[in-house]
Amino acid sequence: MLSPARRRQAVSHVKARLGQSERRICRALGISRSAVRYEPQPRVDESALTSCIVRLAGQYGRYGYRRVHALLQSQGWQVSHGRVMRIWRCEGLKVPSKQPSQGSPATGLP
Repeated sequence: MLSPARRRQAVSHVKARLGQSERRICRALGISRSAVRYEPQPRVDESALTSCIVRLAGQYGRYGYRRVHALLQSQGWQVSHGRVMRIWRCEGLKVPSKQPSQGSPATGLP
């Protein structure tokens, strides 16, 4: 299964190679024409959101992407947890593992 961008490339390649109409190529490949003509819109706030996530992850070291998502929403960002998780992974952020407690030395032992 191809991604929509790869499908658009395939249609444009076949169109340039064979000189057939877009309608005929889409019917032969089983792709809707609206998917071929779709132009994805870039997200304008992606870099600002990424820097905010990285800043919050540094400030609250033990928080994962779910709690960072809650912090973002409390700050007024309208963002889904999936988008936060995708940016979290792309930036390579991780929550440090919890260290076992050392405890106090045992007293009263022979």
